[in-house]
Amino acid sequence: MILSASEISKSYNEVPVLRNASFHIEEHDRAAIVGPNGCGKTTLIRILVGQLSADEGSVAIARDTTIGYLEQDVSTKFNGTIMEVLMSTRQDILDIEAQINRMNAETDTLAGEALNKHIDALTSVREKYESLDGYSYRSRVTGIYKGLGFTDSDDSKTADTLSGGEKMRLKLGMTLLSSPDILIMDEPTNHLDMNSLAWLEGYLRSYPGTVIVVSHDRYFLDRVVNKIIEIDMGEVTLFTGNYSDYAVKKEIVRTERMNAYIKQQDNIRHQEEVIRKLQSFNREKSIRRAESRKKMLNKIERIEKPREYNSDMKIVLEPCIESGKDVLSIQHLSKSFGGRTLFKDQSIEIKRGEHVAIIGDNGTGKTTLLKMINGLELPDEGVIEIGTKVHIAYYDQEHHVLNDDKTLFQEISDTYPKMTETEIRNTLAAFLFTGDDVFKLIGSLSGGEKGRLSLAKLMLSEANLLILDEPTNHLDITSREILEDAINHYTGTVLYVSHDRYFIDRTAERIIELAGCEFTIYEGDYTYYTYKSAELKEANIVPSSAQVHVGTHGTIPITASADSQAVVVAPSGAADYQEQKRLAAEKRKRENELKKCEDEIERLETENSDLEQQMTLPEIATNSVKLQEVADKLDANNNRLTELMELWEKLSE
Repeated sequence: MILSASEISKSYNEVPVLRNASFHIEEHDRAAIVGPNGCGKTTLIRILVGQLSADEGSVAIARDTTIGYLEQDVSTKFNGTIMEVLMSTRQDILDIEAQINRMNAETDTLAGEALNKHIDALTSVREKYESLDGYSYRSRVTGIYKGLGFTDSDDSKTADTLSGGEKMRLKLGMTLLSSPDILIMDEPTNHLDMNSLAWLEGYLRSYPGTVIVVSHDRYFLDRVVNKIIEIDMGEVTLFTGNYSDYAVKKEIVRTERMNAYIKQQDNIRHQEEVIRKLQSFNREKSIRRAESRKKMLNKIERIEKPREYNSDMKIVLEPCIESGKDVLSIQHLSKSFGGRTLFKDQSIEIKRGEHVAIIGDNGTGKTTLLKMINGLELPDEGVIEIGTKVHIAYYDQEHHVLNDDKTLFQEISDTYPKMTETEIRNTLAAFLFTGDDVFKLIGSLSGGEKGRLSLAKLMLSEANLLILDEPTNHLDITSREILEDAINHYTGTVLYVSHDRYFIDRTAERIIELAGCEFTIYEGDYTYYTYKSAELKEANIVPSSAQVHVGTHGTIPITASADSQAVVVAPSGAADYQEQKRLAAEKRKRENELKKCEDEIERLETENSDLEQQMTLPEIATNSVKLQEVADKLDANNNRLTELMELWEKLSE
């Protein structure tokens, strides 16, 4: 055991955030801390690293254990370029390296006994350098530099002039380079593109120490962690497994707790009714009994009602009218910024009802594309046509559509003046803004709160084309799942940019990848994209200067010229993805039928045992009519059992 938390409690303004939290982390564990926004995840981390004191309880860490902590803070000042800052992370290694260089230079000036002593000292320094992995340090710096998305063009950038997101990537790189025994990170996946996310996942899986992360990235959690530490209404629970394992176990636990809560509430209501009844008799003996029951009732340890996750935030997306079949047509689109080409001569067609995700590295032009569709940017060349009866609602990741000087109530009221005060309050309450919250200035809201307000406006728009730029940013896992369900039930068209791979996998049926100034279209979800893109790269199918349409039955490269012809390229020999999904669905169906069959067999056999027992009862054995009824029922059951046994054998095969 490398870290243990025992009975930790913490309150703010007498409101408990953590209550008697206990858990332990073993060496080489990969643990994630999860929970809704504001539940105390960062508080727990700060207690673990010693930045914050707990009101009660203690944290025990194994002796001589080093801790590295990445916190969400971009106020750090840096000196030098990005590479210089990364290199200086392990100044101890650089100092020893400089010492070795000085001693090497001195070697040629010495002789005899002085030389022998010098060589012994140099050998000792080199051994220390090797024990610190000094010989591989520069290559590790370069690997992390590139893995986190920095390029050769960033070499000359002064670190202190970087954007907030770039600074967080730099701090992440410094934390990884410090190579602590326990690596603790608060939202390390923020500001990373998909390639960097994949790189970080691989790095952390092979990291020799222990990892503790706070993250809302479920895809990341599925691929990296083996323990989940959940904070829910102040209670901390440890689950083994990745996020998907946790989600299943959590639902089982929640159901058990809800059943226990309902059972206790039923018992309390029953006892209260008995007490009222006894009191109504108005006799000394009944009153004493009522008082006795009251005392017993007051001693019951009340079970707190489990959180109803899917009823916290209410999102219902529904268009007011149906658009035409052709929703969006982009023809021969080109766009450049400052001499840099984002994309050239590219085309996209989007039809009614499609849910399309746009993915790509940072800086490839995803947000620019959305802005051009919304008329906020002009293309250099090409045409963007919006279909008939198409009404657009735009979710901007920077929330520029919100006025920071307005209150939440004013923002909704001014945008939808026909809404009554009650309707506005009810809408805001559905997005967790209640009471005086509705009079807060938008400029004072957190990123997550602004995200919820933007989603409220999106819902009220009743648009039939939703254009969303990073809609899951700043949302906790619960809110993301609610948004996913809303989009999956939405009958209109959705076009969105996202780095949330789990979200894409659940909501997209088509993916447009922006890479190398070109669009590549994949007809499937994110799982299909990862499978097919890897297959294409391995086979080197994707041409260097073409738009490519990747379907489930082949790959269609379309050259950039206007009069090009589509040429179908046969897929490689790998099993077709859609066929795999169909077979998996059939297997699940057979398993469900087999389970139903087994349950019915068990029920009939139990019933037959009861019937056979009834036939031995004197009142039935001596009554020919009743005896015949039981015998007929037994025969019918046996006939049905024969049919079910045959079906069971067939399904089992």
